[in-house]
Amino acid sequence: MGEDIRYNFEYPPEERIRVGYIGCGGHSFRNVYPTFAFAPMELVAVCDLEAGRAEAYRRQFGAERCYHDHRAMLAAEALDAVFVVTGYDDRGHPLATKLAADVLRAGRHVWMEKPPAASTAEIRELQAVSADTSRFVMVGFKKAFTPAVAKLRELIGGDSFGPLTSIAVRYPQGLPADTADDLAMLGFLDHIVHPGSILQTLAGPITRMTYEREESTGASVAALRFASGAVGTLHLAAGQSGTSPLERVEIIGRGANAVLENGTRLTYYRRGGRGSYGRADSFLADDDGAPLLWEPEFSLGQLYNKGLFLLGYAQEVRYFCRCVREGRPPAIAGLDDALAILKLYEAYRKPPGQWHDLSSDGADESR
Repeated sequence: MGEDIRYNFEYPPEERIRVGYIGCGGHSFRNVYPTFAFAPMELVAVCDLEAGRAEAYRRQFGAERCYHDHRAMLAAEALDAVFVVTGYDDRGHPLATKLAADVLRAGRHVWMEKPPAASTAEIRELQAVSADTSRFVMVGFKKAFTPAVAKLRELIGGDSFGPLTSIAVRYPQGLPADTADDLAMLGFLDHIVHPGSILQTLAGPITRMTYEREESTGASVAALRFASGAVGTLHLAAGQSGTSPLERVEIIGRGANAVLENGTRLTYYRRGGRGSYGRADSFLADDDGAPLLWEPEFSLGQLYNKGLFLLGYAQEVRYFCRCVREGRPPAIAGLDDALAILKLYEAYRKPPGQWHDLSSDGADESR
């Protein structure tokens, strides 16, 4: 079972962190600011280049003050951490990367929305600033915090499942023909972090990969080898129907496997058998080995069936607040995970049909 949630107003002042927020866009309005109702924080100030939007968000979400210059906010306010949720520059690079560095240098921890950067070099620069300032960065890899993915992570390594031996992830995303064009790759950069963060949180770092691309839709299939020894596939299923569930994840251990469909329907196929071949008279497994199925109900006004919780937004924000309060860098969705995912992104920018090495600390190599 999940934990019982305390609402924001139930936390005493000494348990709350003081936060600022850079960005007043639609995604923030729908998916990030609303999570603050369930987190131990005090929203002190918001900032946006458009002063009118900053004021509107200040009123809507109860911040004390608003700014249209993030440097002024950082200089004036006593903050423990800052959320950075912004867009892209005219090159197709995330604006949040440089903003996050400014926040670190001002002595505050950072939660930044994905993607954290456009290259591994930019992630390494952020890592250096983080080390110099003794402040950490957490990235909004929401898929790593969904209840269903958290359950998959819990299964792996258990006595009844065993170590992960293989994984298959399916996600609808096209790969542009011109992978050298940053603007053409913007959508791919924006979305590869979703299947990438699932792979990273469940299987760990990828050491090498190869992929093939289909020309008419940009669909691709990649073969993956992980540092753990597990193998996997990433099927980027461009061309599927817009009415289809977006994603599918399967993990396989030793004698057991689990399948997650549409992010909400999780089936755990426990160790069991089908009976004697040619002699078994029933397809039903014994109760102690029968599959287990979880899916949410949508009749009650519960937290667990709200999108903020099903999609992992609330959980990742609450986790960040705990990390700030306890003064510890995040074990999930930190800059090490960001680096691993950007390595995968850069591998897709290399030619298909070749093995690409992702294990090096330096630039990726192809052979």
